Amino acid sequence: MRQTEHFNATYKTQRAFRWISALVLAGLALSTGIATAQTPGADLPGKGVKVQALQGPLAEETFQTMLANRALAQLGYETQPIKEVAYPTAHIAIGNGDATFLAVHWDPLHSDYYDNAGGDAKLLRTGQYAGPAAQGYLIDKATAEKHNITNIDQLRDPAIARLFDHDGDGKADLTGCDPGWGCEAMIEYHMDGYKLRSTVTHVQGSYSALIADTIGRYQRGESILYYTWTPYWVSSVLIPGKDVVWLQVPHSSNPQNADTRMADGSNYGFSVNTTRFVVNRAWAEKNPAAVKLFEVMRLPIADINAQNERVRNGQGSQEDIARHTAGWIKFHQALFDSWIAQAKAAAKP
Repeated sequence: MRQTEHFNATYKTQRAFRWISALVLAGLALSTGIATAQTPGADLPGKGVKVQALQGPLAEETFQTMLANRALAQLGYETQPIKEVAYPTAHIAIGNGDATFLAVHWDPLHSDYYDNAGGDAKLLRTGQYAGPAAQGYLIDKATAEKHNITNIDQLRDPAIARLFDHDGDGKADLTGCDPGWGCEAMIEYHMDGYKLRSTVTHVQGSYSALIADTIGRYQRGESILYYTWTPYWVSSVLIPGKDVVWLQVPHSSNPQNADTRMADGSNYGFSVNTTRFVVNRAWAEKNPAAVKLFEVMRLPIADINAQNERVRNGQGSQEDIARHTAGWIKFHQALFDSWIAQAKAAAKP
């Protein structure tokens, strides 16, 4: 399967997951401790060790982080309430030993944050928790087909750019990325690299509010231009290939001089990312069971998208996400148990 087809296929797969998991969740008690009700035994490798997880400001990241905490609890670790901080701050806090781990480090997007926080001397980057994660620019399919728009380079044409002008200044309005997320820096780099400054405005603010407005415009039949990423619920509402299309870029353009072309030749301008764990190195060296856990945990993109859509639909409280997490564990109990077994084995001398 080509990579582009793979990304689109995940959106179809998630529908089956939503249907199945809805049945599973319906039969669960509302207790948030379904999968972790057992009291850790004295022989568990994490007994007595406190763990502080960090995550970014998105509620849609809580599921991934909470799942990791549930697994750590099964190993006896004393998990503390998750704290939300900006990504650069999270890396620094973990490097300094003020927190234990981050489950949503985007590699390579967050590589600068990793290096600036001390790199391998202070941190351990491990596992392949979720991926491949795509990022890029999309427009509504109707406008793309009517004007034969396939490449962001075409937005240099003022006539094309005006199709996406919503504030009357004659420039395309690109729904962009929050400051401090990492993606906003890459978009800004692209604005210069693809010579878009004179015809495109990078609209920043609260991404949740901006994308809600973008979806509203689409539903009213207006042309839209936006940045997004997977896994995230946006692509289950504005479905690539059905409602919207990815824009290609004319060439790779980034500070690292990385080739962002995919195996099928597509180029969305962003390297395909993998979300990984970042752990305080000194803590990791003392806790091989936790490190092994982080190495073996895998979470399908489609499952994250499905859970994120529940958050969008009003199930975003800590209790809701705890219920989603417990439901996922119950439905994947054998897999979850295998993670715990491998982690326990790693702790044995």
